[in-house]
Amino acid sequence: MEEPEKVEEREVVVVGSANLDIVVPVPHHPVTGETILGGDHQQIPGGKGANQAIAAARLGRSTGFIGRVGDDSSGGVLRTALVDAGVDVNQLLVSTDRPSGLALISVDESGDNAIVVSPGANAAVSPADVESSAMLRDASVVLLQLETPIPAVVAAAQTANGTVILNPAPAPAEALPAALLAAVDVVVPNEIELAMLAGVDASSLDTEDAVAAAAAALGTDVVVTLGERGAMVVQGGEATSVPAPVIQPVDTTAAGDSFCAALADGLLRGTLAEAAEWAVRVGAATTLRAGASSSLPTPDEVESLLSAHSAG
Repeated sequence: MEEPEKVEEREVVVVGSANLDIVVPVPHHPVTGETILGGDHQQIPGGKGANQAIAAARLGRSTGFIGRVGDDSSGGVLRTALVDAGVDVNQLLVSTDRPSGLALISVDESGDNAIVVSPGANAAVSPADVESSAMLRDASVVLLQLETPIPAVVAAAQTANGTVILNPAPAPAEALPAALLAAVDVVVPNEIELAMLAGVDASSLDTEDAVAAAAAALGTDVVVTLGERGAMVVQGGEATSVPAPVIQPVDTTAAGDSFCAALADGLLRGTLAEAAEWAVRVGAATTLRAGASSSLPTPDEVESLLSAHSAG
């Protein structure tokens, strides 16, 4: 009788999206019917899932990625970026009938951006893609986001046996299935995402008590990211503020993704509060270099970047 194939266990497994970001600098964003000339474009591997996988690998964790790309050159670029970071891509599937995901990003002279995302193969990620994954079942921590179809996200959360972290981004337009929240151990929203999940107006989250109450209403452990104010951990009805280092950011791209990866890293060796403290530092360090995947730090770089750029 043939023995089943052995799959190497991964500490962190990410189920999510991979997009090729095509970034064009522009003097201003065009209005309807307007054509403008931009600067030279850059092609940068991105997507929340891929960013989080690369971030976890850069932090030294054995990391695997489950998702889909198209059978095209963009898919090759995305696969190579993950492999170069040390991410296991054996379960990065190829859709022959869909192109790879793309994000078309124009950035004006003030730094503001306008983004159009074409999900492509990301929209083809299915429950079947994750339910048969031994790598997912054996992972110590599983990271999920909302750039792939909700049924696949639910299936991933229910298949996982380790700690499940959900980053509910982009902000859901509708209430998430109860089955998803029931299968998640930690939810990591920003304030806008928290408002959507809690069913409240974002403007009402104007105090720490209001943020804590909204988070507690989700019925699970929550780590709310608060940008330059750090984060708030809400666990067992108790709220703990985690301040951020005082720095002058260069580029906030991918800071949220590195925060999630660092939280996963921290949970492998400590409590949720300790993990959040580490995640805040990693997220802050990520803002001190330009770019998405290029800004994701190693542990040594986190401390050296923060020391070199400390404003306090």
